[in-house]
Amino acid sequence: MAPPRPRVEEPQTFGNVKSGSFWVEYPSGLVDLTCANPLESDGMPVNPPQKSLGQLDIAVEGDRMIRVDVTKTAIVIVDMQNFFLHPELRVYPLGLACVDPLLKVVPGLRSAGARIIWLNWGLTPTELTTIPPALARSFTKDKRGGFGSDLGAGWGPLLMRGARNSDLYGPLQNEWIKGREAGTDVWIHKNRRHGGLWGSGTALDLYLKEEGLKTLLFSGVNTDQCVLGTMVDAYFNGYDVVVVKDTTATPSPEGLSNVLHNSERTYGFVTDSERLMQAIETKHAE
Repeated sequence: MAPPRPRVEEPQTFGNVKSGSFWVEYPSGLVDLTCANPLESDGMPVNPPQKSLGQLDIAVEGDRMIRVDVTKTAIVIVDMQNFFLHPELRVYPLGLACVDPLLKVVPGLRSAGARIIWLNWGLTPTELTTIPPALARSFTKDKRGGFGSDLGAGWGPLLMRGARNSDLYGPLQNEWIKGREAGTDVWIHKNRRHGGLWGSGTALDLYLKEEGLKTLLFSGVNTDQCVLGTMVDAYFNGYDVVVVKDTTATPSPEGLSNVLHNSERTYGFVTDSERLMQAIETKHAE
């Protein structure tokens, strides 16, 4: 594993303060993502500002701490659906291992004031006619007929909206219902592996802009496919990217480790459910 990026020797701004999109990194290891406290001048030997009540300090890989504005933060949970996780439809212990950490993180983030985004496959009959051939072929295997084909045993047509196979897996469906009733959670349908930001004007793109969200935590399956596609699109579009590593999985050899490596070194940051919950508990104790 590559050594962590060295800490800065003096406070440094990344991005453009005038545009309102910038980070400030301090020698202490804090990286302030809130865009609330620009340096008076790059290189001034100043200490980090005190954390406000609406902020979280989250420990991340690479000997860093990130500070986020919870009112501008959301967790994006990708494809934790029956089709990908339920034992009657596939054997995927790595994916199932993400469920328990999510059942802790989701209520915790909700209580802290963050948004919960459930980003899932959910096709309409019209969308079936727009699926590219490579994507259609990748879902037509293991004797299945592809998108829209009936899976039998009451599971319904493959990844169509309203079908049982498209519901969230087990207790996650109940957690989504709690959040929907609380007004903190949103369910967004997608129709590509890239996820919800593969083009301007997608439902996810519009929601993030309308709600003023800028810091995105990423979870779900598969890490190196739909999660990565959404995450990289978010990175290209200027969102802060944070991977919650024990809430995402893939069966691909070395797929998870490669995504985590690039996330820490390039796309943004990597944390886990324990460190995230510690940040939330600290906030509630203040």
